[in-house]
Amino acid sequence: MSASTMILALSCPDRPGIVAAVSTLLAEAGCNIRDAQQFDDLETGRFFMRVVFDRLPGAAPPDVIRARIDDLASRFAMAVSLRDAAERKRVLLLVSKFDHCLADLIYRWRIGELPMDITAVVSNHAREHIASTDLGDLPFHHLPVDRANKAEQEAAIWRLVEETRSDLVVLARYMQILSDAFSAQLAGRCINIHHSFLPGFKGAKPYHQAHERGVKLIGATAHYVTSDLDEGPIIEQDVERISHRDRPDDLVRKGRDIERRVLARAVRYHLEDRVLLNGRKTVVFTD
Repeated sequence: MSASTMILALSCPDRPGIVAAVSTLLAEAGCNIRDAQQFDDLETGRFFMRVVFDRLPGAAPPDVIRARIDDLASRFAMAVSLRDAAERKRVLLLVSKFDHCLADLIYRWRIGELPMDITAVVSNHAREHIASTDLGDLPFHHLPVDRANKAEQEAAIWRLVEETRSDLVVLARYMQILSDAFSAQLAGRCINIHHSFLPGFKGAKPYHQAHERGVKLIGATAHYVTSDLDEGPIIEQDVERISHRDRPDDLVRKGRDIERRVLARAVRYHLEDRVLLNGRKTVVFTD
């Protein structure tokens, strides 16, 4: 996208004239719409829209466009976000011992697939436990967690979020349950990945539990973190069929692959403003 490209995402109660109002505003501001997606949720009565547009030569300045969109938001009771597409969101990554999702996100970031700036990597384990991941010059913070210091370490993570001005926190297989208070602080800006066996196979070794029950599909779910454990609004999911020939190690191996790609897609959708919250659900404008 060029430096003059902007992304508008909005949601509001549905009523006639929303699309016309948005398109007219952008046209009068000297902008050209490159891509537009919309969804009218008949169950909730809410309207969702994502618009990618270019500011043409002689177009109104960004601050003027923002002011006009703010006026429109007041008129239609909209929740809106507007940003320059060239602005990269700042992302803090959390991980425990299993670093396959972390390594995948860093690789995709390095090759330019994920348009983000990684602010730091945080782990409740020492760096040698994720030695297979090349962190390069990325800042690393070891914050071990136990029952006695959980609140203290969550406060330390929150200070990192604020100090690094991170827009998004990704739990890349961070095997700690966040407190209700911390989950509330991160509402709408924290993505988690877990296997889709939950809640059917809770606790240790879920893939081994699944093997014992003879499951035929395994999968993974990426979702926003809420105080309801692993029940936040779902962003992305995927599955893979398995058979009686697959052993527990096969399920673990295949599960790692699913987790990597599901988390990467969810993070990319968030970075590109493709995810809009819709109560306990999401609207995801995929490309």
